[in-house]
Amino acid sequence: MALLITVGGMLSACTTLGTDVLDIKPVVFTAYRDDTIELLRERRAFQHEITDFELTWNAPHEWRLAGAPPDKGILLVHGLGDSPWSFHDVGQALAAQGFLVRTVLLPGHGTRPDDLLDVTLDQWRQVVHEQAATLRRDVGQVYLGGFSTGANLALDYAYSSTEIAGLVLFSPGFRSNSSWDWLTPLVARFRPWLFEPDGRMPTQNTVRYLNTPTNGFAQYYRSSRMARRLLHERPYDKPVFMAVAQHDSVLDTDYLLDVFQTRFTHPSSRLVWYGTPPAGLKDFKRVIVREDRLPEQHISQFSHMGLLFSPDNAVYGEQAAQRFCWNGQSALDMQACEQGAPVWYSDWGYQEQGKIHARLTFNPYFDWQVSVITTVLGDRGASLTSRVEPRSTLHHSSPEIHP
Repeated sequence: MALLITVGGMLSACTTLGTDVLDIKPVVFTAYRDDTIELLRERRAFQHEITDFELTWNAPHEWRLAGAPPDKGILLVHGLGDSPWSFHDVGQALAAQGFLVRTVLLPGHGTRPDDLLDVTLDQWRQVVHEQAATLRRDVGQVYLGGFSTGANLALDYAYSSTEIAGLVLFSPGFRSNSSWDWLTPLVARFRPWLFEPDGRMPTQNTVRYLNTPTNGFAQYYRSSRMARRLLHERPYDKPVFMAVAQHDSVLDTDYLLDVFQTRFTHPSSRLVWYGTPPAGLKDFKRVIVREDRLPEQHISQFSHMGLLFSPDNAVYGEQAAQRFCWNGQSALDMQACEQGAPVWYSDWGYQEQGKIHARLTFNPYFDWQVSVITTVLGDRGASLTSRVEPRSTLHHSSPEIHP
């Protein structure tokens, strides 16, 4: 018992929820982006000799339609170990709908995984709060969006500012499916890496980290505690779009379903649930179920990260050369995947006799998903449940978008 009290005390001391109001001053987006690019030039471990495209993919980005100034905007926040590239497809699609779209690069990201060893949740919150405040100054109506850890940070700001019009959340990291994540703030003190870099496996690629220090997981855990506390205190009554893969190997998806049905109360909110109808489904009007086993496309199940990307994405799409073969399968299957053998796609850890599985890194429903997002944000929550094919034949036009 004494040991438990000691551990609990240490965790309380080193685990702040970060829900205090930060001292925020808007930072002009172009200046913020330029400063971040300089930081990337100085600190990034570049993966290729040609560095310009890596700078562009990892730096904060803005999309907007040419012509009249936009009157609505959305700030998108990436997840742990990721980069603004997470929103390469979503950002362009929302800009085509008239949004001023901006992304941020969270401190410790985009350079090298070691830079997450000392980062704090409040440093992440500071950037999100600054750029949300800047966007509020630049357009009349502001939404926030996030993926995984980024969804927790978006929720944090939305609860602190009644001026935020709604949320777009992909695989929101409100609660993990791990029973030991609460230990990560303590473990980070004496074990910097859960998986010590050994030089045999790459630690990052062109757009994300492949290995994350323990402190990164600790800050994620703190952000998830913060999100759960906010959700427990009061419901969120603005429109929310949420997308969840039922077989997400990282998150407690039953909890996410319950949160949506009980805490996100706006009638136009929608949860897109990729999988089969869950046992806890009660809100048949606002929850849309889409089948995630698509044998004709060699998809066994959807993944945590795949919800964000179009099948046409240059890095993660159907025809992309880069596969995520490290997917919790045998060494032989991983080797066969890397050598170009035919594969099926799934989330981490899924195995099936006679099949090699790579990570699913794209969403065959991407175009349809964008239509649901724009309907929710437009507060026109009608007829979103009609059956569509997995890959919509309606492709977005390509208006002039300024990078």
